[in-house]
Amino acid sequence: MPRLLWHTPAMRTTFSSFAQVIAHLDARGFFHMELGLERMERALARLFPVRPPLVCVQVLGTNGKGSTAAFLDSLARSHGLRTGLYTSPHFVSPAERIRLDGVPLPEDDWPALADEVHAACPELTYFEFLTVLALLAFVRHGVELAVLEAGLGGRHDATTACPADALCYAPIALDHAAILGPTLTDIAADKAAAIRTAAPVVSAPQFPAARAALEAAAAARGASLLFVGPLPPAVPLGLAGPHQRINAAVALAAWRALAPRFGHPAPPASAAPTPAEADGLARAFIAGRLHSLPACEAHPPLLLDGAHNPHGMQALARHLRQMGRAPRCAVFSCLADKDWLPAARLLQRELGDIPLLVPQLHNERAADASAVAAACNAGRSRPTARAVPDVANALAAARDILPAGPDAAAPVVLCGSLYLLAEFFSLFPHYLTAPAPGLPEVRA
Repeated sequence: MPRLLWHTPAMRTTFSSFAQVIAHLDARGFFHMELGLERMERALARLFPVRPPLVCVQVLGTNGKGSTAAFLDSLARSHGLRTGLYTSPHFVSPAERIRLDGVPLPEDDWPALADEVHAACPELTYFEFLTVLALLAFVRHGVELAVLEAGLGGRHDATTACPADALCYAPIALDHAAILGPTLTDIAADKAAAIRTAAPVVSAPQFPAARAALEAAAAARGASLLFVGPLPPAVPLGLAGPHQRINAAVALAAWRALAPRFGHPAPPASAAPTPAEADGLARAFIAGRLHSLPACEAHPPLLLDGAHNPHGMQALARHLRQMGRAPRCAVFSCLADKDWLPAARLLQRELGDIPLLVPQLHNERAADASAVAAACNAGRSRPTARAVPDVANALAAARDILPAGPDAAAPVVLCGSLYLLAEFFSLFPHYLTAPAPGLPEVRA
């Protein structure tokens, strides 16, 4: 990877190590939010008096933002572009959030970048600081296409302050209702408010209230709005699950809208993927989204997924049915401030009498594992859920549970919270990167 080329005058050094940058971020408060784009706009104006020389795509929605962003990043790289990918949250280290050509931004680059960001606006929140740092890193490394995943909502999200050349909308559903509003109409209106110019908008199919919000926002700005259907089953994808066919279709349509800017022809919307497009779709990778791992000495076969709300859990359930075999058990955990019970009930309905292990998460917001297990067992003639001390204990217990049928490869499903996956990846960090070398296993 090329080293940074600095174009700014010398300044006082605030950060001398990656650890110092992370300590500063932690002091800002991981969950602390201050609504408004004023700080972001001030920082970007100071760092970039002239608009940065890169094409920027903002990805919004509720479920599927990260996958859509991963597909678009992979599509651009398959056409020879230098890419920057900004996603959230991270599992183990914030370095996961900022990727250059699919590789995390080197820790050695963080202090100098952070110095510039801090000098531009010391008041930035955790997420704002990372967003500006990502954009600065992309400019310094000569990125041609930057893909920015929104963190929460759209109206006040830090990524909305970055001028977008296209916007992608994954499916919008109920989530973060305490912040964005109690109804789907409120939530969709907040996310649609990211449409601030005539830049093209591509969307997955939406519930009527969400569709209406996007249509109104696009019309107000004179932006084209394209709703796409799923890619056909014959197109191989690097990410598993039938719902990924929608996410891939959104990414493909966005790529085709931007391709001429990079000297690539744009096939008609209905055309089958070109060889380069097919390669990009098949190589897409993101950890923790229907992420299959074979058995090893440390754990049985696993299926990891970040499903934590009903919409995500329904997608997981469809994939489990499509697998054609029942999992041997499931590991489910959640945060207390989330409306987790509907998702847990959907998972139990899919599992039937298959065991459900509930580890206690090491997080101040974590739900009590015993209370979760009791709620899952309530009203059932045969209790299936039981609390365990932590993720390591859950994996050990799962290893001792025999598959319901003769299939020894029946996986253990880990789902319910990204923080559950974070504790898993802290035990097995090598699973955070795409299989290498060459093409990863192509999934349905």
